[in-house]
Amino acid sequence: MELSKRITQITGGSDGWEVFNRARRMLNEGHAVTELTIGEHDVRTDPSILHAMDLSARNGHTGYATVPGTDLLRDTVAARVQSRTGIPTTRNNVLITPGGQSALFAAHMAVCDPGDTGLFLDPYYATYPGTIRGAGAIARAVRTAAEDAFQPRADLIDAAAEGAVSLLINTPNNPTGVVYSRQSLEAIADVCQRRDLWLISDEVYDTQIWEGEHLSARALPGMADRTLVIGSMSKSHAMTGSRCGWIVGPEYVIRHLIDLATHTTYGVPGFIQDAASFALTAGHELENKIAAPFRRRRSLAINVLAAQNTVGLVPAQGSMYLMLDVRATGLTGEEFANALLDTHAIAVMPGESFGKAAAGHIRVAMTVDDEKFVSALRTLCAFSAQLAKRHAAE
Repeated sequence: MELSKRITQITGGSDGWEVFNRARRMLNEGHAVTELTIGEHDVRTDPSILHAMDLSARNGHTGYATVPGTDLLRDTVAARVQSRTGIPTTRNNVLITPGGQSALFAAHMAVCDPGDTGLFLDPYYATYPGTIRGAGAIARAVRTAAEDAFQPRADLIDAAAEGAVSLLINTPNNPTGVVYSRQSLEAIADVCQRRDLWLISDEVYDTQIWEGEHLSARALPGMADRTLVIGSMSKSHAMTGSRCGWIVGPEYVIRHLIDLATHTTYGVPGFIQDAASFALTAGHELENKIAAPFRRRRSLAINVLAAQNTVGLVPAQGSMYLMLDVRATGLTGEEFANALLDTHAIAVMPGESFGKAAAGHIRVAMTVDDEKFVSALRTLCAFSAQLAKRHAAE
């Protein structure tokens, strides 16, 4: 007997997480490692949210919740989306999911038949191609370039669109920290409409904007009927382990996605949904509080990087990550990350973990306290300078 090709070919080979896994093994063996790898808040879920969760559970909301999500949370998400985009949105446009990752999978299941092609932009969040393959589709990358500050180019998307049915984008972007400009998004919208593509827009970092402003592609003319927006409580409210996200889209798509949820996840626990409703209605003050450490560390990082000339910084406009250019060292991102871990016990993610376009880069998560973060960055820069000097002499 054999397993399905869908399950055995999800990763397409290496999943790009070898450095992270090695760092975790070192930690488990008792070694001190500074982890700048995954997007996990160092300040955990706010006590006020936990109190709301506890109160809901103690009041009995621990049984099966309605599969589409509670009316309260769907209404809350709809109101939030409408206020931020100006696009009329009701609970019928919203499905609550067990986190953003589940939403990404469901969205591709909704628009891709087996054998269809789903486009995604490179660099990409590590699960994107596997998510598309898991839905039975063919994952096709469209490269963005460091020289374009990783802003997507419509001509490259158009060239790759032949035979495709969907395009997955992510802004603010993980791993680059780039916020897609209005010009980029309008060009993407034009391609989607001309090529009749569904747009799946991952917007889980929409509260972490350091420069410019976030624009949801769903708000652009002609896009509301062909866009599925992915949202989540994980990043905006430090609720990564609670697994609560959503899809916003046309009513008829949500109706079919409710059928999918009925046969797969069967909903999200009610007490978690109640906590999410509380958190979303707590307003910008709570969101700003959760985003503040990353805004502050970004400023600290800019100061550290300004004092050297070896490591380049991709425009850090949003999210909790920095994308650093280490090509001056002569090493690939993977080689650099392994050397940094071996030499200084600092763990970062190789750019190659996120696609070919990020080769020679590393992703740094701003997820340790300020003092440790600055110390690690200074060590990283000094190490890079040593490597670059050695490379220049070769």
